[in-house]
Amino acid sequence: MKERTLTRLLKLVFKNYGWHCLIVFLCIIGSAFATVQGTLFMQSLIDDYIMPMIGVMSPNFSGLLKALLRVGCFFGMGIVLSYGYQRIMVNVTQGFLRDLRNQLFEHMESLPIVFFDRTAHGDIMSVYTNDIDTLRQLISQSLPQLASSSITIITVFISMLTLSIPLTCLSVCLLMVMVMMSQKIGGLSGQYFVKQQQEVGKMNGYIEEMISGQKVVKVFNHEEKAIEDFRVLNDELRESSYQAHKFANVLMPVTVQIGNISYIICAIVGAILALNGYDALTIGTLVSFLTLNKNFNQPVGQISQQINAVAMAQAGAQRIFHLMDQQSEVDEGTVTLCRVEFVDGKMVETNRRTGHWAWRHPRKDGSVELVEMKGDLRLENVDFGYVDNRMVLHDVSVFASPGEKIAFVGATGAGKTTITNLINRFYDIQKGTITYDGIDIKLIKKDDLRRSLGVVLQDTHLFTGTVMDNIRYGRLDATDEECIEAARLANADVFIRHLPQGYQTMLSGDGASLSQGQRQLLAIARAAVANPPALILDEATSSIDTRTEALVQKGMDELMKGRTTFVIAHRLSTIKNSDCIMVLEQGRIIERGNHTSLMKEKGKYYQLYTGMIEMD
Repeated sequence: MKERTLTRLLKLVFKNYGWHCLIVFLCIIGSAFATVQGTLFMQSLIDDYIMPMIGVMSPNFSGLLKALLRVGCFFGMGIVLSYGYQRIMVNVTQGFLRDLRNQLFEHMESLPIVFFDRTAHGDIMSVYTNDIDTLRQLISQSLPQLASSSITIITVFISMLTLSIPLTCLSVCLLMVMVMMSQKIGGLSGQYFVKQQQEVGKMNGYIEEMISGQKVVKVFNHEEKAIEDFRVLNDELRESSYQAHKFANVLMPVTVQIGNISYIICAIVGAILALNGYDALTIGTLVSFLTLNKNFNQPVGQISQQINAVAMAQAGAQRIFHLMDQQSEVDEGTVTLCRVEFVDGKMVETNRRTGHWAWRHPRKDGSVELVEMKGDLRLENVDFGYVDNRMVLHDVSVFASPGEKIAFVGATGAGKTTITNLINRFYDIQKGTITYDGIDIKLIKKDDLRRSLGVVLQDTHLFTGTVMDNIRYGRLDATDEECIEAARLANADVFIRHLPQGYQTMLSGDGASLSQGQRQLLAIARAAVANPPALILDEATSSIDTRTEALVQKGMDELMKGRTTFVIAHRLSTIKNSDCIMVLEQGRIIERGNHTSLMKEKGKYYQLYTGMIEMD
């Protein structure tokens, strides 16, 4: 898994920044070459310049100065190349992380609602912050360091062979011990780094949940319980982090000490060989070799030092790829929404805003049929469950003719909101059919289907921005005048004009500065500016007081006029004028009819309306 994850990550880096990486690689080779040349110069410095000048009364330093100038050029070149590739890697790192965040967010927007139902939002946030940050260190520091160390090992090894084959073999044997120790300790730390990243995601998810539910925590005096649960998660994170860093921090001292032992052994053996004149090993050669030995062992220590970052990055990359590998929302639809106008009684497509819409329905023979959008929505014998073996709707049939107002009533969990979610195709049904103007909604592209439906939810979400921006969210190309007209329709205009900057008042924190009722009015205005042919009102006036509700109801009636509307309401007085009222119980429709007919039946609806029983 780790190899596949790292390979996939490197492919993403090289895909868009291949030329940058090639230049960095060449710079690293040049830098390593310059370093080796400077080390090999020590042999020449001692054997060709220092030793011959011992005892000479008037030594000539001209040759030495030229040699020093030459090696100085090598070191200067190494400095320039090192600076150059590090600067390039900064650009590569930040560019890659930007591209990855864009790709990740774009993919997240394509995921189905069910993914967000099952995944803690804080855990998703952790992917964008902690997990992506682990890749920053990997790409900007660890990968260049690993490449530099690997090239240094190769170039130094070749140079050592030219100086002394016996001492090189001795150095390689000790190096293998160092590599084996690094693999053993690094493998132990890697598995704990994976667990650490998972624990970070869990803790972030819990923190996000507690912040969003802080009022509930305080209302029920659950502060101590929340603190206790957090401490458990924090202790689990501490334990996994402790184990990961325990092994990672031991690795560097171990490799350094093995490197020092290698240096000492090579120095002793080399001195014996040099003093005995074996293999023409001179003092200069020995000094140069010992310096190369340090350079030979040091990269292994540097590689082991980066194992920490590599393990963390692999753990972070696994979580990133896990999110990226989630299956996008499937959309096999081919039917799209288009504007139409009537010319000589015939419906034709147009780019002009006419107020008339149609479904553009491609046929198998290549022809295209325009089906006028009227708002005829039908559910026939629908069974549905969020989990396949646990149905929450049973044999549900709903027929909404164009312009009709259909109301759903029933206890919490009866399936009211589920029905409206199915019309939006947030979830797919297990059995039955749902049609829109005679077209199976599975044939309609989801974007176009949802564009035709205006939705006002019980839980209003406002975005950071002005009041005008939040209303315009219903239709991004709406003018200021259209947004203001929509606010008037929803009776939100009065309170908006009393805000500090009116329609330009900035909202943040999900509109925390507004009352729940005011936020609900903005949601209604948002749906009004969208001007859809069909509406779904899910407890749309549940957070509005009775005085405000009376004002809103008039606007809502205007908004619903001529539109097919589905209404979910606890206040039964708001749905008396519905064309059809359906009473649900445990996922089944047990009564249907208008207010008058249901009151005559004196069934469940009658009991709810008269207060004989209460709606949960």
